[in-house]
Amino acid sequence: MEQNSSIEDPPFDFGRLRRFPDVEAPNLFAHDATDELILREASGALSAHDGGRVAIVGDRYGALTLAAATLHGLSGLRVHQDGRSGELALAANAARLGLEGSYSSMPLDAGLVRDAAVVLWQLPRSLEEVAEVAQLISAHASPEVRIFAGGRIKHMTVAMNAVLSQYFSSVIPGRAWRKSRPLVVGEPLATGQRGEGPASDFPKKEYHADLGLWLCAHGATFGGTKVDVGTRFLLGFVDQMRPGAAAAVDLGCGNGTIAAALAKARPALRVTATDQSAAAVAATMETAAANGLADRIDTVRDDALDSFAPASAELIVLNPPFHVGAAVHAGIAHKLFAAAARVLAPGGELWCVYNRHLDYKDALARTVGETSVMGRNSKFTVTKSTKTL
Repeated sequence: MEQNSSIEDPPFDFGRLRRFPDVEAPNLFAHDATDELILREASGALSAHDGGRVAIVGDRYGALTLAAATLHGLSGLRVHQDGRSGELALAANAARLGLEGSYSSMPLDAGLVRDAAVVLWQLPRSLEEVAEVAQLISAHASPEVRIFAGGRIKHMTVAMNAVLSQYFSSVIPGRAWRKSRPLVVGEPLATGQRGEGPASDFPKKEYHADLGLWLCAHGATFGGTKVDVGTRFLLGFVDQMRPGAAAAVDLGCGNGTIAAALAKARPALRVTATDQSAAAVAATMETAAANGLADRIDTVRDDALDSFAPASAELIVLNPPFHVGAAVHAGIAHKLFAAAARVLAPGGELWCVYNRHLDYKDALARTVGETSVMGRNSKFTVTKSTKTL
């Protein structure tokens, strides 16, 4: 049960933060109580160290980074955000607040946490992602590192503590506040104490005999090494997708299932796989390599095809998410439809699969062009939208 607290709002104006270019809506926010709680728990530790020994993981839109820089006068903060839209939002928020030089965006690797004494961490819901980040910190941060983590209570489980306890001997829950709860974690276990060989067992890898494909995944890769059921339905239409096309785009590539299936089924096709998730792009690269397709699949980390030239694509394939972070929201799908419409050449095709109850057909017709239902089962609809000439 949540406990009351006398925590006061810190002297940082979170209201100045925006989510843009991520989806913005009245019920979507650029920070939550977890950010404030983590910062309060970490205040003493942040004051005792310079920014070069502080790493931040999972900052959504810059609340942790920019508040830490402001409240403690820190620079040299090392920050990893899986989502490209979050990186762009952090950059825009930093520019607005005059804090552009206070941090560096970094990949999720040893350099992010090397010799870090303090880590601020917005906990993900995925236990696999918790494990991958915990492994990294345990292996490369300072032996005296203290991790100030937190999340919304509804997304936190005892299993998270169990995962963290595999890599740290101290995992201490704090008092709940405004439906969030902190964890203070420390005392990394040596590899031998964990009973493991390598410092990390990511990426994961799984063979799917029905597709004849290996699928790879990092902790933050949506769906892990599994085949999404909507994607599986969509793959039944691969041969019908813009026959004769020389190139295709897998928009929102995840673990690379669609990109690999397209490349395998159509040897003349070159595929560009793109996602805003760093974990997804890395997983797709590894999936391509595992299936001997690395020479025909290119990967691009991008926010909604932002770096793609207008009218440049013959074929785009999409299984859009129906959530923004933890919130169910159709905004991201409509953002991706608009991106596809911009990048498709006249006569180009967008093939899309979505939950049947969402009924995106009219939106696709308005945004992209003539849209036909190509298949439907009890759960999903597959459509083809042709870019208006």
